[in-house]
Amino acid sequence: MADTRGRLLLVDGDRSAEVLRYNPDNQTTLVVERVRTSTGSRVRKELRRPDRGSPWRGGHWAASTDPGHWNYWHREAEVYRDEDLRASLAGTGLGLAAAEVVEHDAGATLWLEDVVGTPGPAFDLDDHVATAAALGPWQGRPPLSRPWSSQRFLREYSTSRPWDLTVVDDDAAWEQPLVRATWPEGLRDGWARLLAHRGDLLDVMEELPRVSSHLDAWVSNVVRRADGTVVLLDWAFAGDGAVGEDLGNWLPDAVFDLFWPADRLAELEAACFPAYLRGLRASGWPGTDTEARLGLVASCVKYAWLLPLMLARAGGTQQRAYHQDVDAQHLYRQRGTALAHLVGWADEAMSIAS
Repeated sequence: MADTRGRLLLVDGDRSAEVLRYNPDNQTTLVVERVRTSTGSRVRKELRRPDRGSPWRGGHWAASTDPGHWNYWHREAEVYRDEDLRASLAGTGLGLAAAEVVEHDAGATLWLEDVVGTPGPAFDLDDHVATAAALGPWQGRPPLSRPWSSQRFLREYSTSRPWDLTVVDDDAAWEQPLVRATWPEGLRDGWARLLAHRGDLLDVMEELPRVSSHLDAWVSNVVRRADGTVVLLDWAFAGDGAVGEDLGNWLPDAVFDLFWPADRLAELEAACFPAYLRGLRASGWPGTDTEARLGLVASCVKYAWLLPLMLARAGGTQQRAYHQDVDAQHLYRQRGTALAHLVGWADEAMSIAS
């Protein structure tokens, strides 16, 4: 249960723990588990300090002690203790789980409310629209600026992904049986156009109006309560973003991790974008519809590395999505269709920007 400040009260007693699915590559997180006791359940998330001799490797997912870095290790603890951020969500349809933050020498422990409701992977179209409609009024309000807010997330995250983009020019890569059998015609030329404008798209996103952003908005990071509130989880990247950027992550990610069918991505976009716009307007956002649309479609640049990654892995005997084994044909067909959709976004973004 929560006290009057919206924080979770800790309990004692016998307990059992169930490890939950999370990104094991991200070196900010040691474990995420559901802890059950005789009085209920909570979620324990252990954050690890990278400057305390932790045995973490480097690379893209290395934790940082820089509060502005996209992977600052302590950001999520800061979010849950920030009453102004919690207040900024009031009346929007978005929610923040009750939490208790316990600091210690090795890092910080987050004791989080075990939110009850419909998990994002089970969302239907109405749930997706409700999420977009709730993001709008939050991001239509003046953005919060905090010392821990991530800066230049899109550029720093996407350009640090360790994949060779030149594989897109490799004829042999495109002749792999899995690729030939599943990817739509024209995807190669389309992705080459996206990569050719990668710098331009990143510049566009950084020039758009700024909004408070979650920056990891996707279906595995939400639960919708019975009262309709959409609770956002995993605030590790939160900070400065462009208008439309969170929605531009939400839509394709639902397909990439096989939670929404690729042949219904256009339907999802057509339902969610107007709901997002209405939310922006409802909170008095002063920008234009064109700016919001540009933020949505130009955000495709975040995934510039994904197609090269899939080309590089197409010959493998095992394929995975969201850290679990999946059927290769299904994965490549779904992602190929979604990647082609993002080519359309890139073309539209460059047309608007020009």
